[in-house]
Amino acid sequence: MSARGDRADAIVVGAGIAGLVATYELTRAGKRVVLVEQENHANMGGQAWWSLGGLFLVDSPEQRRMGIRDSLELALQDWRGSAQFDRLADEDAWGARWAEAYVTWAAGGKRDYLRAVGLRSLPIVGWAERGDGSATGHGNSVPRFHITWGTGPRIVQVFAEPVLAAERAGLVEFAFRHQVDELVVDDGRVVGVRGSVLEPSDEPRGVRSSRAAVDGFELRAGAVVVTSGGIGHNPELMRAHWPTERVGPAPEHMIMGVPAHVDGRMLAIAEDAGGRVVNRDRMWAYTEGIRNWDPVWPEHAIRILPGPSSMWFDATGQRLRGMSGVPGADSIGAMRQILGTGHDHSWFVLTQSIIEKEFALSGSEQNPDITGRSVRELVRSRLAKGAPAPVEAFKNHGADFVVADTLEQLVDGMNGLGDGPALDARVIERQIMARDREIVNDFSKDVQVMAIHNARRSRTDRLIRVARPHRILDPAHGPLVGVRLSILSRKTLGGLQTDLGSRVLRSDGTPVPGLYAAGEVAGFGGGGVHGHNALEGTFLGGCIFSARASALAVVDDAAPAGAEPRSQGRPRR
Repeated sequence: MSARGDRADAIVVGAGIAGLVATYELTRAGKRVVLVEQENHANMGGQAWWSLGGLFLVDSPEQRRMGIRDSLELALQDWRGSAQFDRLADEDAWGARWAEAYVTWAAGGKRDYLRAVGLRSLPIVGWAERGDGSATGHGNSVPRFHITWGTGPRIVQVFAEPVLAAERAGLVEFAFRHQVDELVVDDGRVVGVRGSVLEPSDEPRGVRSSRAAVDGFELRAGAVVVTSGGIGHNPELMRAHWPTERVGPAPEHMIMGVPAHVDGRMLAIAEDAGGRVVNRDRMWAYTEGIRNWDPVWPEHAIRILPGPSSMWFDATGQRLRGMSGVPGADSIGAMRQILGTGHDHSWFVLTQSIIEKEFALSGSEQNPDITGRSVRELVRSRLAKGAPAPVEAFKNHGADFVVADTLEQLVDGMNGLGDGPALDARVIERQIMARDREIVNDFSKDVQVMAIHNARRSRTDRLIRVARPHRILDPAHGPLVGVRLSILSRKTLGGLQTDLGSRVLRSDGTPVPGLYAAGEVAGFGGGGVHGHNALEGTFLGGCIFSARASALAVVDDAAPAGAEPRSQGRPRR
């Protein structure tokens, strides 16, 4: 098979995790695939490689062993309350259907599917996006965040290996450094891709590469599956569609949580071919972003995955209110308060005891014990006294961290970190002391203190995730730590609208013949399976689920009339 000649059964655009899964499933059905990727071979797996490998599962054996009672009904309640679908007659019509299908899979066949390809998760279950304080509102009612043993690299590996085997068998051809500029349309049907061959690049994974073209190319196939990702490293596009009315003004300063090649360019290209992009104003940026002191690529920033005990202050020094002021509870609610000040940064104030137990860092490279699948290192790092080494390194070297013995010294250091209003140590102290007076009892009227006590009822949180309640100003738990937090770009929640077979739809609701989309470019399914809010651990799973659905639909749509369909028009459980 030649990248310039022979006709393939399918072209997959993008070698991230969705592209690998789509290719894997297509080759299992005996289909020939050309996998087109604008970056070099080192970037196979895309953003998934850098992920913590969190997966959303419902009523899993891991949950049950931790004493967590979950159910499909509770998970659907949480998902709908978080998604807040408000365009059901139009842009949310398919996203809502995808949500029900995905949550049902997460409570049914997802775990078995992942284990069949070789994935295992840690026996402990994390509690991400703990909620806005309402049973029917945003958030996970129970812990559902299952961390893959081996994190993102392991997820990439289990799908990349069979795809590479299929390449050796002649079913797959890779076209790296091939940038798609156009979808080829013939008589209303997408029949291929056309674009630029970029000059060779040996840049390491994630590093920005050249866009200099040295040639052109055209490939044709029976189907084109777009799996090219979102707009997370395109701040201009993010600001152009920022949901100002819902969360506040677009941040002037935003740090990048994904590599430069996450540019969203295939969205416009698919639109030009007749596809419909919906929910452009939905994106999942984080409020707890920090600059990387040891970046893998230029502008590389990461997110703190916080426990609930750090005190959270806006740029003016006022404590964030309600459950949105509890770290790790309600990302969008926190962002609304932060941006409402007219500034785009905020602050954590915490103790050494809190950072040792409650700070985790996003990214496979920040969790070498889990990524390397070392039980010895996991026990040493997570259960021994002191913070995990990557966290301690950020505390000591990170440009956004201040450490001090007294609150006055801490606030002086925080004021020295950069632009923004000067913080008043007396104002900060009054708020900390008020919270400290509440912490001495096992009950409280302070929402954050209540959330801490509730969190420690979870076996996982009590064991390794939530510090024993204590006064912030107690010297026995010092030193004090201050962290400047920036808005961190990450995921696109809207995208190409698709039916349950990942077929890209036109504005009139009919499929664009020959065109499919999966993963982030399709809003992880339907043009927005998450609605307005994500429950975490749902991005990798959404890529896998929608990519699998696309492959099954490609096979069905190419089958002779009368053949039994594999997908029955919807993703299989």
